[in-house]
Amino acid sequence: MKLRWLAAMAASFSVASMCASAQTLVNIRTQDAPKYDPHSNTSSGMGHPMFMMGDTLVALDWDLKTPRPLLAKSWDVSKDGLTYTFKLRDDVTFCSGKKFTAADVIYSFNRLANPDAKFPFYWRLGEIDTLSAPDPHTLVYKLKRPHSELLIDLTNFAATIINEDNVKALGSDFGVKGFDGTGPLCWESWEPRKDLVLKRHPAYKWGPAGMYKDPGPVKYERMIWRIVPEETTRMAAMLAGQADFTHWAPLQAIDTFKKAPNLAVYEPDSFFSMSYYGLKTTREHMQDRRVRAAISHLIDRDEVNKAIFFGQGYPARALVHEKAQDFNPATLDTLSKHDPALSARLLDEAGWKMGADGFRYKDGKKLELLLYSYTVGQNPKLSEVLQGAARKVGIDIKIQMWDPTVFFQKIAQQDYDIWTLSVPYTSAGDQMYLYYYSKNRPVPNRMMWNDPETDRLLDAGRGAITEEARRDAYYKVQKLVHDEALMIPLIHSRLHLIARKSIKNVRAHGNYGAALYKGLDIQP
Repeated sequence: MKLRWLAAMAASFSVASMCASAQTLVNIRTQDAPKYDPHSNTSSGMGHPMFMMGDTLVALDWDLKTPRPLLAKSWDVSKDGLTYTFKLRDDVTFCSGKKFTAADVIYSFNRLANPDAKFPFYWRLGEIDTLSAPDPHTLVYKLKRPHSELLIDLTNFAATIINEDNVKALGSDFGVKGFDGTGPLCWESWEPRKDLVLKRHPAYKWGPAGMYKDPGPVKYERMIWRIVPEETTRMAAMLAGQADFTHWAPLQAIDTFKKAPNLAVYEPDSFFSMSYYGLKTTREHMQDRRVRAAISHLIDRDEVNKAIFFGQGYPARALVHEKAQDFNPATLDTLSKHDPALSARLLDEAGWKMGADGFRYKDGKKLELLLYSYTVGQNPKLSEVLQGAARKVGIDIKIQMWDPTVFFQKIAQQDYDIWTLSVPYTSAGDQMYLYYYSKNRPVPNRMMWNDPETDRLLDAGRGAITEEARRDAYYKVQKLVHDEALMIPLIHSRLHLIARKSIKNVRAHGNYGAALYKGLDIQP
């Protein structure tokens, strides 16, 4: 009965606009991006289609650990870890037809690394000394100090190679009215909050070596990335065959999708993403570690996984997934223990005393916190769960909910104590550096954490030449940030790619949650 109702609902909301065809694939999702500039923001709404519009020097294999050739067909690394020499392909073109050369890489990386621009993922490039091109298809990448995960970082969408001519021609409209990349799909049009339409790049034949059977071009004409924020609408569209893909699948629908005769559910070999509450340490009431720890111990993660994630995640016992590179097992359960009585004791120790109204006060001030969240997925319910748990121990949390199209602009204003988000990452070092390095304030280090020892350990891990030295540094920094209770781990997510069963050669990828990645083998 439920399946029939959802199918009927799907038929009622514009069949013409949702209907897919063999030549046009529809990929439905929850949120758009402010703009499609790979340097400008960390939004997955931008990053996921960017992997198809553009290319990086290096691709990330299905295991999320192994770099594969892409625009760079090979590379050599000096013994001191300071010089990378990339041999570039000589048969690559942008969608505009412009030939790709080392000059495009130098422009792209210099733009991302420009300190005046303050792009959030600049640090993925390491500390660049010089970038040079002895010939059009050789890039010499010299670092001031080693960067142990440079090749992995160069697989992130922020390292997408862009066309300088395109950037200059569009100016502030770059990524708004157009984008010229080297990826398997090309920009056709964008209607914000509705459709991003990408068309086949017919010249594309340089897909990641060793990952796809077919290096390109893709076997369909267009892909429409369509915004469908309502969960029931996405469910209905997939069940009724009016969309081809989604990996923004409502968690309560996963079991239904698995039983549907027309759908298949795929999970990647590896995927690391965690839902969390972030705590801004510079706010008056959040400066005390005991208050932050008290908030963390309020949450019953098993119950959250069952009631809000429908059992489709894993309760986060630490900030980093246990299968991720350089995970420190000593951090297990240091933040995730559900113990409201401990929370109450910590608040007492911090001087917050219970008032007659059921809330805590100190020096005449109420323990009132502002939480920013947005209207996507589990975020509204997670906000309410924390609000309810906090009231039981005397903390008054006010919730401000935002539409996803403006949420990232709002949290950039820094006027809040707590926020809800999820963080995709590829390793412990990746997550630690992303969120805790002082130079990454205010984004993505929204905790505003500024600690010399944290920076020293992160620098040591990034600059390590041996695996042992890297692991030792990242073990120590994980323990430090767990002890400081800067971020509250909730649920380690699973990635589900839902596709029409009639589509062949589908395989889910986990890089930054971009399930389709290049999508080269897909056969409608």
